[in-house]
Amino acid sequence: DQAIAMRVGQPTRTPPPTMRLAEATAATTTPITTATTTTTTSGAMRRLILRQSVPAATVPPRRDAPSPRLLPEFFSQDAKGYVMAVIRSVVRGCGASLPARCVSNAELAKSIDTSDEWIRERTGITQRYIASDGETTGTLAVAAGRQAIVRSGIDPEQIDLVVLATSTADQTFPATAVTVQDELNLDRNAAAFDMQAVCSGFVYALSTADAMLRGGAYRRALVVGSETFSRIMDWDDRGTCVLFGDGAGAVVIEAQPLPGTINDRGILSSRLHADGRYRDKLYVDGGPSSTKTIGFLRMNGREVFRHAVSKMSTVIEEVLVDTNVTAEEIDWFVPHQANRRIVDGIASKLGIPEEKVILTVDCHANTSAASIPLALNAAIEDGRLKEGDLVMLEAMGGGFTWGAVLLRW
Repeated sequence: DQAIAMRVGQPTRTPPPTMRLAEATAATTTPITTATTTTTTSGAMRRLILRQSVPAATVPPRRDAPSPRLLPEFFSQDAKGYVMAVIRSVVRGCGASLPARCVSNAELAKSIDTSDEWIRERTGITQRYIASDGETTGTLAVAAGRQAIVRSGIDPEQIDLVVLATSTADQTFPATAVTVQDELNLDRNAAAFDMQAVCSGFVYALSTADAMLRGGAYRRALVVGSETFSRIMDWDDRGTCVLFGDGAGAVVIEAQPLPGTINDRGILSSRLHADGRYRDKLYVDGGPSSTKTIGFLRMNGREVFRHAVSKMSTVIEEVLVDTNVTAEEIDWFVPHQANRRIVDGIASKLGIPEEKVILTVDCHANTSAASIPLALNAAIEDGRLKEGDLVMLEAMGGGFTWGAVLLRW
């Protein structure tokens, strides 16, 4: 992102959308005495410091502002007359939902050529949840979203953005996100869309929602990861069907003005990547355009493992450099819950001790885009994750796609 400094009284051209937050506090006729800006190396946050010759409280909003969301309530004035604000996307609530049916390794071994010992040794998984008739990606997303909203204490009608990460939508279209919007009685003018980045989906969705909130057009977002991978499993392929499960997790994030330091709550930095050269390593062999079928999940497990440790370790290091934070300062490491060996490999490479790793793959297997919010919810419910903790999220999925988010809870 490019840092922005704007001189009041020069409305000679229509500014780009990234200027809206600055304009919300800018007078249309009074010149600025001094204007400076700073930004982090990641572009994850923007700091605007405008010194005005009139008090900030008297500055009118833009006449053509599209919504009251852009009024200057985001800004505060210090003793020297500077108007200061960094917009952070702060987590207000978290929720989760799992199907009613829990399937243990032993139960799975009754119908598949496998064993509890074989699965535990290679993956760390002991059980997974499988959606039954009537349970869908949408119903799980609604339940997780409802819990997150209740815990946030926010009126549902004040949530004006829904981003749903999923690779197993209820329908080809419309987006499952609009079902969530309707069922939870969210803002009727909210933006709602699905995002498909497979197991990286929640990190992609959270980063996208964060950018939209910081841009000023939206105030509160429901970000959901929800999957029913059991519907795209080849149950004769023991190498893949034992790895995955169904579930949903969600967070509510809210744009808040904060000082702009590493001690701020909210998302501090994020990085996203993709490399389509590896799209045949983890994929579904069907689709409405190519085969007119749903298809089944196919995976080259050895190649996925090899790339997962290196790519996820690298993107985490990028976020740490962006924020000038060390791995030792991280309170909790919340990785995509794909495989115990992958998680252990990444933590070991970065020097993150086992006691700082939130691990839930054993109890719900790989739930793709739902795995990170499910892990966050587990850490909240058992009392480990507390306000002020520094949390690193990371994931890699088919494509390959991968990314990381550093936030303060």
